[in-house]
Amino acid sequence: MASPEHLPHTIASRTPFVIVINAVAGYDDTGKEGEIIERTLRSAGREARIVLVDRPERLADIARETVSEARRTGAIVVVSGGDGTINTVANAVYGSGCILGVVPQGTFNFFGRTHGIPEDAAAAAAALVTSRAHPVQAGLVNERLFLVNSSLGLYPQILQDRESFKREFGRRRWVGFAAAVGTVLRHRGQLRLAVEHGGETRLVRTRTLFVGNNELQLAKVGIREAGLLRSGLLVGLMLGPVSTRTLLWLLLRGALGSLGEAQQVISFPFTRLAVRPRGDAAGPLTVAADGEVFTLEPPIEFRVAPEPLYLLKPESAATKVGRP
Repeated sequence: MASPEHLPHTIASRTPFVIVINAVAGYDDTGKEGEIIERTLRSAGREARIVLVDRPERLADIARETVSEARRTGAIVVVSGGDGTINTVANAVYGSGCILGVVPQGTFNFFGRTHGIPEDAAAAAAALVTSRAHPVQAGLVNERLFLVNSSLGLYPQILQDRESFKREFGRRRWVGFAAAVGTVLRHRGQLRLAVEHGGETRLVRTRTLFVGNNELQLAKVGIREAGLLRSGLLVGLMLGPVSTRTLLWLLLRGALGSLGEAQQVISFPFTRLAVRPRGDAAGPLTVAADGEVFTLEPPIEFRVAPEPLYLLKPESAATKVGRP
């Protein structure tokens, strides 16, 4: 049973909103979107202030400044953008005592869709007014928060290539799949890792290590353990030794929702997983979290965050997916 402080709670009817919008995320209608959100909230009698981010390197700083403002004024921090933008703002919100609201505007929107948040900007803004704050599970890679997934190896490379494809061909879901195929055809590297899990250390070779914290994404590709996220666990995926041809077949199986049935895919639930490179590969590792790619010094630790993140979630969706 959830402790009283981790139960959903209602927001005061006059609570103001401060909305962070990523104006550099690749969308042409950012200004219009901000107007829609602001107009919708104000028509409901709620104070709202828009903060536009016009340079990508400023997003994290602006998120922290916005959270500081929200703590002073008692406002709710709302982020409008894709999963990567949501991740950056959520990292600033986590542990601050503030509540997060989301207006999903990305390509896949796994986080928003999992929690029943409309993908239409006006509908999502309207839902903020009547939503309650619910605790949702967050993952940590070292000390960085992730809400959808985190990974090493091939998957971060796919994400980097996908952004290049999207800049050229547009932000469509089929572009992401085409980019993944291109990456698989070019990628030959393998991770040589010492993986500590459940009190045991295994030496593994794998193209990628993927850690899921989103039931919708895991279920969509056919991972049987997806529902275990509701029990306070994360789900790890690794690939056994595979050829490029087999990797392409696995990519197709993922698109068809049957990846978990493939014998080359190892999936397992956990609360903590520690990873170290072995052999000569002792330098920084490239890591992805919710679509954002960066480097971390090993060891790399994936774990369930000790406290939940509080998210404004429409009541109609509150019992469908996720915690509590």
